[in-house]
Amino acid sequence: MAGTILWDVDTQVDFMEPSGKLYVPGAKEVAPAMERLVDAARAAGVVHVASVDDHELTDPEISTAPDFTNTYPPHCLRGTRGAEKILETKQRDPLPLSLVPFPPGVVPKLVEGRREILLLKKSFDVFTNPNTEPLLDALDPAEIVVFGVATDVCDDAAIRGFLQRGRRVRFVEDAARGLDEERVAACTAAWRERGVELTTVDEVIDSLG
Repeated sequence: MAGTILWDVDTQVDFMEPSGKLYVPGAKEVAPAMERLVDAARAAGVVHVASVDDHELTDPEISTAPDFTNTYPPHCLRGTRGAEKILETKQRDPLPLSLVPFPPGVVPKLVEGRREILLLKKSFDVFTNPNTEPLLDALDPAEIVVFGVATDVCDDAAIRGFLQRGRRVRFVEDAARGLDEERVAACTAAWRERGVELTTVDEVIDSLG
């Protein structure tokens, strides 16, 4: 079993930069906090898993008439700058895991000795990537420290997935931003009820040190 792993949710240009296609309000302001987390994880040798949207115009989530619940305007399109991770959280040598499932038993061998792993996805929920569950089983972390955007969409989907799988989760409030304040409050209250610890960047860095 690994100790702590850092789980970075969708810190991509289209969500994190004010000029992005689907900017999460306030995201730009927390980018320095995110950078501190990533740097601390690197210094401590902690595994950094990052999810990223990897969209094409034909994806079910992409719509020219979005309802902003199940469908959204084109964003994080493969090959565009908007799909790239921001510099603050960019990985140096990531192992990308696409939606093509690996045969049973392959993922543990692939990730052995790797510190940076990139999970591509086409849906809010990172567990729609068939390699996410084998990755989590292979890493078998004692706890997962989650940050990123958006709190009430993709962070929520990831955390619910971890909880369903019996994982211990810490959520870094000052390295995340959401789309809707009421939804964020509802999400964080539901997480707390299920044992998620809400924490800060300083507290995480102290624990890694």
